[in-house]
Amino acid sequence: SHGNKEVFSCRGILLAVQWFWDRGHKDITVFVPSWRKEQPRPDVLVTDQHILRDLEKKKILVFTPSRRVGGKRVVCYDDRFIVKLAHESDGIVVSNDTYRDLQNERPEWKKFIEERLLMYSFVNDKY
Repeated sequence: SHGNKEVFSCRGILLAVQWFWDRGHKDITVFVPSWRKEQPRPDVLVTDQHILRDLEKKKILVFTPSRRVGGKRVVCYDDRFIVKLAHESDGIVVSNDTYRDLQNERPEWKKFIEERLLMYSFVNDKY
């Protein structure tokens, strides 16, 4: 949301990570589809891509798998990675997604998502 739905703002990810880091939360994992590492296309703009690589080197960011089959990109369902890790590590999910489909997928996830989902917003660069 930092990119106002016009660009994928890697800086927005960094701002969110920094906000939690500054408050003492050191066990932070960011999931991003691996295709975000690719050269951006004109219809899918990405800003400050180097931030993704920097966060990956610091073991804060994990790229979820994707591949090309017959010229088409096949991506995994990264929401499942997010909810599974947060549930297993007794963490929280920071997202504006409601994960409604995953609430119905596993009963133990329903209560977890209802109680451990933290939604957010940006005001310019303020998280």
